Parts: sequence; C-alpha cells; structure tokens
Amino acid sequence: MLFNSYIFIFLFLPIVLLGFYWIGLTKSNRIAAAWLVASSLFFYGWWNPAYLILIIGSILFNYSLSTVMLTKVDRPQKKLLLTFGITINLAVLGYFKYTNFFVQNLNILVNSNIALETIILPLAISFFTFQQIIYLVNTYRDETLGHSFLHYTLFVTFFPQLIAGPIVHHKEMLPQFVKSKLYKLKAKNLSIGISIFSIGLFKKVVLADGVAVYSTPVFDAAEIGAVLTFFEAWCGALAYSLQLYFDFSGYSDMAIGLARMFGVRLPLNFNSPYKATSIIDFWRRWHITLSRFLRDYLYIPLGGGRKGGIRRFTNLMLTMLLGGLWHGAGWAFVLWGTLHGIYLVINHSWRMLLVSSEPGRLRRVVYWVLTMLAVVVAWVPFRAESLDATFQLLVAMFGGNGLSLPVSMLGGLAESETWLASYGVVFKGMFSNGLISDRKLCILWIGILILIATLFPNTQQITYRCGRAFETYKDEIPRLRYRWMEWRPTLFWAFYSSIALSCAIVCINKVSEFLYFQF
Repeated sequence: MLFNSYIFIFLFLPIVLLGFYWIGLTKSNRIAAAWLVASSLFFYGWWNPAYLILIIGSILFNYSLSTVMLTKVDRPQKKLLLTFGITINLAVLGYFKYTNFFVQNLNILVNSNIALETIILPLAISFFTFQQIIYLVNTYRDETLGHSFLHYTLFVTFFPQLIAGPIVHHKEMLPQFVKSKLYKLKAKNLSIGISIFSIGLFKKVVLADGVAVYSTPVFDAAEIGAVLTFFEAWCGALAYSLQLYFDFSGYSDMAIGLARMFGVRLPLNFNSPYKATSIIDFWRRWHITLSRFLRDYLYIPLGGGRKGGIRRFTNLMLTMLLGGLWHGAGWAFVLWGTLHGIYLVINHSWRMLLVSSEPGRLRRVVYWVLTMLAVVVAWVPFRAESLDATFQLLVAMFGGNGLSLPVSMLGGLAESETWLASYGVVFKGMFSNGLISDRKLCILWIGILILIATLFPNTQQITYRCGRAFETYKDEIPRLRYRWMEWRPTLFWAFYSSIALSCAIVCINKVSEFLYFQF
C-alpha cells in the first residue's frame, strides 16, 4: 500500500485514525496502541503477507534477546548475546539482500554455474533490521531500561516510518508511546499533520513524478548502449537528481505528517541537502538518520578520527563503502559509496589545509556548484542498472561523445565554428536521439525544481513554530526571516494545504513507488 494511493488516503488512513482515537477515548491506551500495531502490520503485509512472518519473527527474536540482556549483569555474557544478535540480524539481511549478488559474482570469478532462484527483497528489511540492531547495542550499553512488548512492537512497525525511514532511535519514540496525551485527539496535531502530508504528497506526485519522464528514457537508453549526447546525458542526470530529491523529500514530509496526525513526532531525515556547500554539509542534510547510524555505530567504533589522519580517511572510505552496499547489492552502489568516500576525504583534507575566515558569497556559490556537480555525478551509478550504463552516461556527461549544438546555429558563428569543431563540437542538435520528447519543457522543469530546492524554505522551516520533527543535529533548522511564511492554523494555510492536496490527488493516475522503497 502506497501513501500516494487512493486506497491509503481515502480508506486505510481514515479508518486507522478514527479507530485509534475512538479506542483511546472509550477503551484504553494499550488497546489503542495494539490497534496501531495491527494496522501497521496490515499495512506492511499489503504487498506480500508472507513477509509478515519475517518482521514478526525479527521482533520476537530481538525483543527476547534484549530482555535477556537486561537480566544479565555479567558483561562478557552481554557481549556474547550482543554479538549473537547482530550476527543473526545481519545474516538474515545478507541472505535476502546480498545472496544473489554474491552468487552472480562467484560464478564470474571462478567460472562456475551455480543456479539460484531470485530472492525477492522484503520491503523495509534494512530499516527495521538496523533499527533493532541499534536497540540491541543500546541495551548492551545499559541505555535502555526495558519496555513492554507492545510498545517495542509499535516502535518497530509504526507504519509512517516503517517502509523507508527515518531510522528511529528508541529514545525518540518509546517515551512518546507511554504518554496518555498521545491517545487523545488534538485538532492542532491533525491540522499540522494534514498540512505536512499534503506538501509531501505534492512533492512526490506532482514534482518528482513530473520530472521522472525526462530521466527514465535517458537511463534506459544508456542501459542498451545508445550513444548519448552531452546535453541528453546531463538532462537525464539532473532530472533524476531532482526526481530523487523531491521523491525522498516528499516521503519524509508524508512520514512526519502522518505520524503527527497520531500525535507522534519523528526525527528529521531530510533538510534541504541541495543547499549544501560541501559534501560534509550534504551528508548532514541527506538521509540524516542513516548518516547518524553510520557515524555512531560504524565510523566511531572503527576509531573515527582519533587514530590519525590516514586511519580517519580509511574509516571514512570504509563507512561510505558499506553505506553504498546498504542501499543495494550491486557494483554501481559500491561505486556510488566509493565516490562519496573520496569526496569526503577530499573535503576533510581541504578543511585541514585551508585556514581562513567564513567564506564570502562568491566562494559559497563556487562551493555550492562544485558540491552539486559532485553529487549529480555520483547519482549516475546510484540510478543506473549496471556499470556499463553508468560509464555510458558518464562518458557522455564529460564530453566523450562530443558536444552537440543545434543545426540552426551552423553558419552563424563565423570562424568560431572551425575552432569549436576542432574540440569535437558538432551541429546536429543537442538532443539528437529524440529521447526527450519536449526539450524546452524538460529544461524548464529542471530550472524550476533547482530553484525550489535551493531557494525556497523547506517544510521544517515552514512549520518551525508548531513543534516540527525532532532535530537530529542541534540548531540545524534556521528560522525563516519572514515570519509570515511560517505555518499557522489559519484559513490561508488551510486553503494552501487543500490546494496542494487536491492537485496531488488529481495527479495520482498510476502506481508510482517511492524510490527508497527498494532499500
């Protein structure tokens, strides 16, 4: 079941909301929490009921193990249980996510012919596995005091964040589930939740799906080996970069909005990453809870930056490499993680060498351009279905197939034509393959979405005054200069939200999954 579907918006969500608050009002908080757990499991099982066995089994295993760990005062015993728990969790994740990848590469490496049926990746397995590993680690560190099985199950299965994050921490979620006020309907929670959900739905259905028609044909052409022009490749890469941005941003908003309808606050997971002026800044803004997980449970345990520069850069590379593999089993994801590891090493090295005051406006613009170019280039292997397609696109983006200009310009550049031709410029059209049906509209879409992503306030800034999402890092949401732009429970914002929601609902005309569902 998708957030951007009629059955979710008009059937599932109203029934779950009404049932939750009616039970909370007339019965008990525990029954209301149980209703939310049952609804979340129904939501998860909508795709494939068979995988309910997997997620329920995972919950039973990890909760039982954490309970045993709480009763053990012997540190070595706790460490043994923790190691066992992490091993089982990663083994299950590895089987579903990486077995096919391992067998395929083994066949190539040793020239074998091991036959294996394709293993379907269960939805959200990475998210609920990592979330529970965090819980086990914190139990080992004596940072959990024990929680009821009901609240723990709700912590893992809560449907607004179950499928594509954020990766929530028990300290952020479990204390909310035990508060009685959570189970009492508040008009403010409902109104702000609907507003945030409407903005997110608009981003996904109108903006992300709208620009997707310009990225998909280019990547599909690269996959079959088509020779792309410079402009086709860049338009495809930019269109996908913006599609992914508004798709993930839209999902993050919808998750926060849905949770808020139930009175729950989720941690911030997306904070205008395309406004970043460095790769370090980018990773403080993009998939923030994953960055936090990789930092706290991988980079720092590896030694972080405490053991010298070389060790620090090695840890960075290893962390980003594993971060790439977390996103998917494929060499293209390894390449994506490696690129970002290299970017971070360069960025940290630059900061170590550069001793200066706060950069001026011109330098910030240059830094932003360099950061965006690096990010867009790295999104190519993230999106491409193979390394061949990745290199096909990157070759075209870096001018390997020449630079094409419209035939109409031929004869109008005088002696410059000869000079341009010496550098491989040809006059046959910027989009010679006809992959992009309406070229002007494509450029217009890309231009408008870049402006929205870089100049407009984000949802968290708009909802600053009404108890927005938890800030994963302190002081990361700057308040708007113009306070009239901040959300209030007024007719103006009701009208704006209803327009966004109506436009999005009208545009729901096909099944369009969120891009991060595949992870």
